[in-house]
Amino acid sequence: MGRRVFITGLGFIAPHGEDPASVFDRVYQGDSAIRLVRSGTADFGSDLPLATVDFTLKDRIPKTQQLFMARASQMAVIAAEEALGSSGLVGESQAESGVYMGCGLGGAEILQEGYRTYFVRQSRRGRPSTVPMIMASGPASHISMRFGLHGPAHTYSIACASSTVAIGEAFRAIRDGYLDTALTGGAEAMLNDGSIAAWERLGVLASRHTDGAEASSRPFDLERTGFVLGEGAVVLVLEAEPALQERAVEPIAEIIGYGVSSDAFSLTEPQVTGQEAAMRSAIRDADIEREEVQYVNAHATGTPSGDPVEIEAIKNVFEDHAADLAVSSTKSVHGHLVGASGALEAAITAIALQKGRIPPTANLTHPDPSCDLDCVPGYGREVPGLSIALSNSFAFGGSNATLVLRKA
Repeated sequence: MGRRVFITGLGFIAPHGEDPASVFDRVYQGDSAIRLVRSGTADFGSDLPLATVDFTLKDRIPKTQQLFMARASQMAVIAAEEALGSSGLVGESQAESGVYMGCGLGGAEILQEGYRTYFVRQSRRGRPSTVPMIMASGPASHISMRFGLHGPAHTYSIACASSTVAIGEAFRAIRDGYLDTALTGGAEAMLNDGSIAAWERLGVLASRHTDGAEASSRPFDLERTGFVLGEGAVVLVLEAEPALQERAVEPIAEIIGYGVSSDAFSLTEPQVTGQEAAMRSAIRDADIEREEVQYVNAHATGTPSGDPVEIEAIKNVFEDHAADLAVSSTKSVHGHLVGASGALEAAITAIALQKGRIPPTANLTHPDPSCDLDCVPGYGREVPGLSIALSNSFAFGGSNATLVLRKA
């Protein structure tokens, strides 16, 4: 039996803002952070619903460090600083702490800039810092350097499952005694024109809904057309039970299980059996009965093919108990942050357990008959006895990851 692992701090750079409590309140109210944004130029581009972050550095990072930091790394460092502050660890020596971060594309805007310099300006004189800035490992490395953390600094680049896997691996490292403390989560900033155009071509981005851009992300709804791309960074502080007891810290929630699987099926099409396997593995790892789970924060992105697959997987895992589960997708209001998505959703789930309040699936006005579980439409729900929840992330490439969290 390993050590117990608790979440003791949260740091957000999210579409709804930077204060975790106020972000949760807005998500709980179904308040959408999605807006119509122009991607590209006036005569060469698209107006798309996107979930952008209102993020400015000002004097938060020294300018000499900014020269080597892409937007994802900048957001990650600030989120990590906020997480350390909220856990009460700022100023304390954390030399042996680890860093476990998820990131899908790294410095996407820097890569675009480099290609523009080469192909449009026909110059080979791009930024000397381009290579280190585009690396997906940038967020983890910069967090490690900024705070002097000499433990492992690992990056997981697994598309939409990146940060859930990062949290799960940090959880395992602490539970198994390799670390006492870790900063973990994800960062993503791929809302540059080239990346958005590629996502458009793949045909998975949501179109603007007739009720407005803010209503364009519609998981489980018959009118869903795809997902809304977002950006941001979320960092969680994880600590072993003895470490937080020594500091007399009140934890936010406990992580008790983690499961992963691979569909081994398709790069873009999800498979029921793979998603089932991740959830079953996580529940088994948590050493609980499936009937103890009360809430699932679903991966559900709002794609026509993806949402019903997840619902079917949940039904197969929970059988008769599925009818008693609350299942919601908070992507309906904050969009899909790709490499940071799992971290944001795990953090929201942790706060939901702390407050006894389940966030809704916003914009669920015409439920798809194939998504016939209790998907918490429209409005959040008070559940004072809420104690155990799952957070799912299912990625392109067929990688699946599930976390099990318990009320602290």
